[in-house]
Amino acid sequence: MKRLSILLMLLFLTGCAASPIETSEPTLPTPMTEAPQPDPTETTIPATTTPPDPIQELLDSMTIEERVGQLFLARCNAESALTDIQAYHLGGFVLFGEDFEGQTPSSLRQTLSGYQAAASIPLLLAVDEEGGTVTRISRYPVFRPQRFADGGLTQALSNEEDICQLLQSLGINVNLGPVCDISEDPSAFMYQRSLGQDAETTGEFVAGTVRLMNAYQVGSVLKHFPGYGDNADTHTGLAVDSRSLQELESSDLLPFAAGIEAGCGAVLVSHNIVQALDGNYPASLSPAVHQYLRDTMGFDGVVMTDDLVMEAITDRYGTGEAAVLAVQAGNDLLCSTDYAEQYNAVLSAVLDGRIDFDALNASVMRVLKWKQSLGLL
Repeated sequence: MKRLSILLMLLFLTGCAASPIETSEPTLPTPMTEAPQPDPTETTIPATTTPPDPIQELLDSMTIEERVGQLFLARCNAESALTDIQAYHLGGFVLFGEDFEGQTPSSLRQTLSGYQAAASIPLLLAVDEEGGTVTRISRYPVFRPQRFADGGLTQALSNEEDICQLLQSLGINVNLGPVCDISEDPSAFMYQRSLGQDAETTGEFVAGTVRLMNAYQVGSVLKHFPGYGDNADTHTGLAVDSRSLQELESSDLLPFAAGIEAGCGAVLVSHNIVQALDGNYPASLSPAVHQYLRDTMGFDGVVMTDDLVMEAITDRYGTGEAAVLAVQAGNDLLCSTDYAEQYNAVLSAVLDGRIDFDALNASVMRVLKWKQSLGLL
């Protein structure tokens, strides 16, 4: 009986000990439930955001008319240049011999400065100063005592540096060169304009010229893709190149590859029908030729036509339609003498959907980025 009493008392005490004790004080969190505190020794890295692309912002702000205008490298008409810049929102001008006749270095700089001031987006100002038979500026002694002449590789590269310095001093930012063509026939149209050397030596000249021009921020334009060879003059009619792709890739295309690797800004496409790539359309209007240049050659810069006023083009396609076909083929810049008609034709084709709007934007972006690389934007 005494043992039972003791057991009952122990059970009672155990139950009391297990019961919670009420209190008016709040229950404090245990160390396991406390919020983690930052380590003062750790450095907090702020979140980063990608800065906006100024070229994309510029493109987004442009009207359709302004975008179409950037596709045109127009032949300069001194009488209407200032109004044309604003009316057609031109991407730039090509200057010919008559644009330098009667000018001095000082007056030319003033004229070109006036063109730039009239443009809402800085202009490409281009010239054919190849040396030899094609010299738009150095033919006039007021700009240079002697015109740039032909010569070997060393002389040619020395000429190119002098040309860059001359163009830069005048406010010209693009030279339509170097000539990449290989011609072996002295009677051929392109023979006098080519270096007159084999593919390897021509490639060395082209690459060296591109590097020099890049150093001076003068735009380089490889021409006449995919290689003019000994073909006829497309200024006066159709020229058909029947060589195989293997022949082109083992010779004519090598200087272009060297120039692309050296960082050229643009490639100018000829009006020859190059049967190995497209037996129907001239190279300048051929999607297949442009696809080869982009995909096989790996070129991602500006692609431009030779002047679309040449009879090899206008006799077959007409002026306005040629410009539309050129954009559809993949050209970013149209060298254009009849730019008023061709601008309106391209604008209409964009508005009615014949020219893809995304493709238009891609071309304008390439033109603007080229201008940026030349220090214009």
